[in-house]
Amino acid sequence: MSTIYVATSKELQEWGADHGLTKHLYKLGVAEGKAQEAVDALNAEKHGGRADWKLLKAEKAEGIDEGIAIKRVAARERLVDPNFYPGLKGASGVFKVRLESVANHLMIQATLAGHEPKIAKVKPADIAQYLIQRAGTDAAAGAASVWGPGSQS
Repeated sequence: MSTIYVATSKELQEWGADHGLTKHLYKLGVAEGKAQEAVDALNAEKHGGRADWKLLKAEKAEGIDEGIAIKRVAARERLVDPNFYPGLKGASGVFKVRLESVANHLMIQATLAGHEPKIAKVKPADIAQYLIQRAGTDAAAGAASVWGPGSQS
């Protein structure tokens, strides 16, 4: 069974902030087996030239591969091109996450759950959950779950 995970690297975030990209850089990946083993492999191979990757969140995922997950998230968030940024050293699946998108997502979820939405500081765990949810569902499935099957609104 596949596991979808989000990992972060402190060194990569510092590099992104120093080079005008952003400090909110996160790696999305899909692995067979345990996510921690995949993150350990990232550290062993120095993925993106960094060896300090830490697992933020992981969830089981049926029938999804890394290419599909990255494509789904790239529809909403900016996928950092490793060819344009040589400091990434060919690392794939690294996203520049806008905190506004995550905050809006959290407020909409709270509203749909019937809670009073409040503005809260976005935490790395919130970002990881946001990326996993974006990767695990496509726009059509998300719309169907909110509006009901067959609705056009």
